[in-house]
Amino acid sequence: MNTVIAAKIADVEVPVLIVGGGGAGLTCSMLLAQLGVESLLVSSLPTTSILPKAHVLNQRTMEILADVGLAEAIYARSTPAENMSAMGWYAGLAGPDPDFGRLIGKIETWGCGYNNLNWMQASPCRSANLPQIRLEPVMKTRAEELSPGAIRFHHELVGLEQDSNGVVARIRNNDDGTEYTVRARYLLGCDGGRTVPRMVGIPYEGLGVIAQTATAHISADLSKVARDPDVLIRWIWCPAIGEMAVLVPMGPHRWGPDSEEWVFHVTYRGEGPKDLTDEQIERNMRLALGIPDLPLTIHKITRWSLEGVLASRIRAGHVFLVGDAAHRHPPTGGLGLTSGIQDAHNLCWKLAAVLKGQAGEALLDSYEPERRPVDARNIQRSMENSMAHMEAGQTFGLMPGAPAEANWAQFKRIWSGKPEDADHRRAALRAIRRISMEANELNVEYGYRYRSAAVVPDGSPEPQAIDDVHLYEPSTYPGSPLPHAWIDDDAGNRRPLKDLVEPGRFLLIAGEDGEDWCSAAAAIARANDLPIDALRIGHIDGDLYDTRLAWTQFRGISAKGAVLVRPDRVICWRSAGPSEIPAATLGEALGSVLGRGLRTC
Repeated sequence: MNTVIAAKIADVEVPVLIVGGGGAGLTCSMLLAQLGVESLLVSSLPTTSILPKAHVLNQRTMEILADVGLAEAIYARSTPAENMSAMGWYAGLAGPDPDFGRLIGKIETWGCGYNNLNWMQASPCRSANLPQIRLEPVMKTRAEELSPGAIRFHHELVGLEQDSNGVVARIRNNDDGTEYTVRARYLLGCDGGRTVPRMVGIPYEGLGVIAQTATAHISADLSKVARDPDVLIRWIWCPAIGEMAVLVPMGPHRWGPDSEEWVFHVTYRGEGPKDLTDEQIERNMRLALGIPDLPLTIHKITRWSLEGVLASRIRAGHVFLVGDAAHRHPPTGGLGLTSGIQDAHNLCWKLAAVLKGQAGEALLDSYEPERRPVDARNIQRSMENSMAHMEAGQTFGLMPGAPAEANWAQFKRIWSGKPEDADHRRAALRAIRRISMEANELNVEYGYRYRSAAVVPDGSPEPQAIDDVHLYEPSTYPGSPLPHAWIDDDAGNRRPLKDLVEPGRFLLIAGEDGEDWCSAAAAIARANDLPIDALRIGHIDGDLYDTRLAWTQFRGISAKGAVLVRPDRVICWRSAGPSEIPAATLGEALGSVLGRGLRTC
């Protein structure tokens, strides 16, 4: 008898160990590689996601994915802009009555295919839609290109200890059962909360589970019953079962009503799908959609909880929680995956700065006070979106358990035209308009402001939002994301302002007469070996030109003022005008951000 003995993988020492190979973990790997920091990613799973899962990628997230060279590949696979410009509500999908599939209402979503001027003003990148089952392989391929041999799937974290120098992790190769040790300065928990939070003793808090959902990933030709090619998400109120269902196209090659694949979700109150077999869920799906005999292939049926929870803290010593390990959201609003990618963007430049000796360890203390409040707000918004859908069903008069005829009678009141039904119709349409906050929450995506030691207040009053959810008003108030503007050079080349911020580098943007600030930044960079770029932007004069006055409109400084932008494109300091001691003033501010003293000459 021959015995094959598996070769033990050598122990590893690496600056950063990433646990989890989903969207957050792969983003961390790519960003760190771009910043010149070696990392090792391990995932207990054998492959990337086998489920469609999250699919909406908002503009801020697409900016980050553009940074690592992925935007064009994602757009090429994403839903075309014209097929994701709206969201619709329908009375069923198909059936013998002509009112089956009738459109109740429709709203614009995620910038209406990048035609909404507010969204065009916010970013040079449009939103995208690509389910994780197709997004993650693209991300994994890119991560492997940037870090060859450092992306290990089916390798599971089974033990974790911390000491003053970092972490010691025990990893099991699930292909052959062998184990090896990884010594790292820092560990990033990106495993969805399955292992790392428990190992470091971090509990979750929040509302927990509010409903249960069954999901079916199917292939079917719905082109004859799914109308409106501009609609991405179809919210289908199903009189036959008295519940709300969701139907979303999954491509991969055709979109809109011609999509080859679809995801069907139905949300139940109480225990819901836990007690239902796959056959019962398929039967309910066919009944809800009115497609009893339509040929279809079911790829996977899953059951999951609609919950909103936040880790009580997102750092424990040398361990940081990122993405779903730190927060879990209902999918309404598309804020879960995007929050995780933005967590990674906030954290990775800080890790690189500390590991390269550019910043003190104190810089890492800013991760939790900056990201946790933003993540908490995103959870709240996701929960509010979910509740708004449930309340809409009540407004329509839909009753779970009621006969289909009774639910249909309520629906028909919406379009009956009878005077006695006018209030019912107005209430139904108002409920739909209220849900517009789910896919038109630009101020949630961009309007946050970080507060931490890595942001220096300028003493000015904080701007108050006109609308806390819908309307984003760009600002350079410290802690805000860098506003978008198109900037020209002397040769007439145009590029977005965000692209002036190079990976791992600070950018000082002065007004057209802010030469003193630029000289101060250059002196501080030389004296401290720090990555700082500096330039002047003005409409007529400067190193670069604000031809459209988009930057001038929001820059919040005079011609002799300056703002300092962190590597994650967040404003960390601002001076409205000049200073008699610009090097000392800027050095003190940047030293505060980096958590270390700086020489100014």
